[in-house]
Amino acid sequence: MGQACVALFSLSLFFLVLNPIQGWRPWPNQFNTTTNKTLDLDYGTSKKYEGSSDFVHLRYHMGPVLTANITVHTIWYGTWQPSKKRIIRGFLRSISAVNSKPPSISGWWKTVRLYTDQTGSNITKTLILGAEKNDRFYSHGKSLTRLSIQSVIKSAVSAGKRPLPVNPKGGLYLLLTSDDVYVQDFCGQVCGFHYFTFPSIVGYTLPYAWVGNSATHCPGICAYPFAVPSYIPGLKPLKSPNGDIGVDGMVSVIAHEIAELATNPLVNAWYAGQDPSFPTEIADLCEGIYGTGGGGSYTGQLFNGDDGATYNMNGIGRKFLVQWVWNPVVSYCSGPNALDH
Repeated sequence: MGQACVALFSLSLFFLVLNPIQGWRPWPNQFNTTTNKTLDLDYGTSKKYEGSSDFVHLRYHMGPVLTANITVHTIWYGTWQPSKKRIIRGFLRSISAVNSKPPSISGWWKTVRLYTDQTGSNITKTLILGAEKNDRFYSHGKSLTRLSIQSVIKSAVSAGKRPLPVNPKGGLYLLLTSDDVYVQDFCGQVCGFHYFTFPSIVGYTLPYAWVGNSATHCPGICAYPFAVPSYIPGLKPLKSPNGDIGVDGMVSVIAHEIAELATNPLVNAWYAGQDPSFPTEIADLCEGIYGTGGGGSYTGQLFNGDDGATYNMNGIGRKFLVQWVWNPVVSYCSGPNALDH
């Protein structure tokens, strides 16, 4: 590799370091895989799915996707009440649940599973909860930068007592910050993001995601539609399905990031655009869309429970509101609660 190529590579890496993959934002941006497998889904040729666009050019860039069983290792950073943890664990366990009432979280994951690697292998159907680490004493303070997030992960995998296991192939590391922690660009640009750790910091290349609890920072942005921005007069917030605006808002962001980690873990697999440091991924294409007709500040057609709470999918013993993702078979945003199914 010549000096010019080395310099170009170094410059590209510099921008990648500064710009981990942008995560969920409150308002929308508004392909087929290497095989035509549709698993057990039948989407036919319907053109009624939301968020469709002839201008979307989502492409596969030949990198790996998560075909091996996924184990989510969670880092609870800050002060976390058990009730809040139970909501998030309930969502994660619902991804691979087989007996949930439709429309279900596992039905949502079937769309993510349609994506394949260059061998034609689909993303795994199995996601399980792995080890957890509590960082209740804010080991890196209450204000984190994007790079210090990787230092938090390093502390978790190298702890002297009960370190998180290191699993580069099937491990997914989920850093969740409590509502009194601020992370660089939180609220202003992102509600969560995903990337991979650098061996120079952590010692390993591990796919990870960060999601913050926005309850005290910006609920009208990152916990929408359970809270609404002040600049939208007359718009009423919806009642959250689990009685916790901050955590119910986090669930959809977590779903967004896990879907993108599964399909683009090392930023060289499925995304649209020419710049891997600013890709548009499968959940970015459907931001703000939760049901049929969704787009802009309108969520789409949702369900109301007996208690007045709003949801669109069922999990294990709970209900959730989860954003749709891009369907590679029909090239539209879709979800298990679509009225077309």
